[in-house]
Amino acid sequence: MRMDDQRSSDNVEDRRGMGGGGLRLGGGRMGIGTIAIALVASYFLGINPLTVLDMLSGGGMPAIEQSAPPAKAPPTNDTTALFVSKVLASTEDTWNEAFRANGKRYQEPKLVLFSGVTPTACGTGQSAMGPFYCPGDQKVYIDLQFFNELKSRFKAPGEFAQAYVIAHEVGHHVQNLLGIADKVRTAQQRASKAEANALSVRMELQADCLAGVWGKRTDTMKNVLEPGDLEAALAAASAIGDDRLQQQSQGRIVPESFTHGSSAQRVKWFRTGFETGDMNQCNTFDRKVRL
Repeated sequence: MRMDDQRSSDNVEDRRGMGGGGLRLGGGRMGIGTIAIALVASYFLGINPLTVLDMLSGGGMPAIEQSAPPAKAPPTNDTTALFVSKVLASTEDTWNEAFRANGKRYQEPKLVLFSGVTPTACGTGQSAMGPFYCPGDQKVYIDLQFFNELKSRFKAPGEFAQAYVIAHEVGHHVQNLLGIADKVRTAQQRASKAEANALSVRMELQADCLAGVWGKRTDTMKNVLEPGDLEAALAAASAIGDDRLQQQSQGRIVPESFTHGSSAQRVKWFRTGFETGDMNQCNTFDRKVRL
């Protein structure tokens, strides 16, 4: 990607090396070490992590308040952080224009760089979760070490593959602003587990399509793509399909448990967004449309 002469975003928050903040329970603070113990215990014992935290804090657990470390901008000599900042800026330009064209106002999200764990409005974020978007604080969270995993484990190197990851999470922000996310969450509460998973798949595939829209519009506006970039993004989309991940982790594929879509579906919808550059072509919730 040709990003050297592109602007950086002012919406990047660097929490790396600052600690993970903590949870304030009943007027006291619980550190990340205690939270980690709770997460491990909950995983192996099958107990809600909040129940474990209640036990560790002495019981009587009231409302939980998560505190984040003070925000700061990433250092100017950090090339990877600079790259994702420029990618975020390109999403801002793309979606500001797209929303204006549809008579709406785009609210730019924050991008949080962290390592290990960090507090979010959606609970404690962990590097092991991979990049994610939290609608509660309208922030995208990423541990930049994920890009190493994208290259080594998923065999999807290249800057456009990395940019696709950011654009996909920003796609969830677009869904949140348009009210799609709320409708899906409400429908999932009334649905069976299989139906809820199917709705999640449609949600993720739409975010893939929106990432494709970003790619097309950004290249049209700024001519940033180079030969092989599109293939890199498609390789990343394919590498993180549910079928491929399940085959790698458990040796079998269970379609009814998919939450993000198959490799073929993820490639198809990213390509749909990229080829059309039209967010209106990303209606994965239309039952007449074949996923």
